[in-house]
Amino acid sequence: MLSTLTITLAAAVLAILAVGMAYVLGWANRAFHVHVDPKVESVIDALPGANCGGCGYVGCSEYAEAVVRGEAPVNLCAPGGPSCAGALAAILGVSVEVSLPYRAVVHCAARRHQRLGRTEYHGEMTCTAANLVAGVQGCTYGCLGFGDCTRACPYDAIHVIDGLATVDYDKCVGCKNCARVCPRNIITMVPFKAERMVVIACSNQDFGPEVKAVCEVGCIGCQACTRQCPVMNMEGNLPIINYDSYDHNADFGGAFQKCPRESLTYVGKPTKKDLAAVADEELPERIEADFKTTVDDTEWWG
Repeated sequence: MLSTLTITLAAAVLAILAVGMAYVLGWANRAFHVHVDPKVESVIDALPGANCGGCGYVGCSEYAEAVVRGEAPVNLCAPGGPSCAGALAAILGVSVEVSLPYRAVVHCAARRHQRLGRTEYHGEMTCTAANLVAGVQGCTYGCLGFGDCTRACPYDAIHVIDGLATVDYDKCVGCKNCARVCPRNIITMVPFKAERMVVIACSNQDFGPEVKAVCEVGCIGCQACTRQCPVMNMEGNLPIINYDSYDHNADFGGAFQKCPRESLTYVGKPTKKDLAAVADEELPERIEADFKTTVDDTEWWG
């Protein structure tokens, strides 16, 4: 009899606690409920969910809220591209402004063997750490080649090849992650008005003799290219391209012919004209595989 009464009492207490907790949870749900605009949820569903921060906001949710409030345009999502912008515009009932895709450009052209004054570095194998050490390489502006950008890219679009960060434009979506982590700020986002763009692949602001002493291909500031091309002008000892006035159909041949170094170059995907120019070149009968592991992308050479 006593055991039955004990069990009944325990069951009653548990039932009362369950009802009480249900009431408390119900009250908390009403008291602390945060209303979410259905449009925000729709925008979040339309976004790719990369949370790369390329739009300038902390994650897709924050960007979605800004878009719905009208504080951000619908075309800032680089991974989503034009299709995503169109989907967001349809949800919000607005028109999509025409925008150019931005892609990463490494403003350095020197491979490992073209850098002079290099010394062995045995510290932490990152660009951020090596940048704090004097004398890792002669050029204090050039790519360090330790792969911080490679590790930061969620799209596997940039790799260190022969000591130089190299962008794969088939994969690059313009998320800006590589530009943010580069301690020397030599990676910038360039508006691609065409599949291939002319860029200044150098960041060295020193005078010509100093550049020649540390790099075999760096810009020496001779101004030859700026005399041949109206969209280029000098800022300090380095030519800068005005991409607002850039015309991809313009003839840059004169500037390339006058450049005595290799700091003026094309980046991006080859055009049909470029492919036609090498169509008659013969390939070797046997192509040997160039085996490489992920360790090769993080070699310690400066």
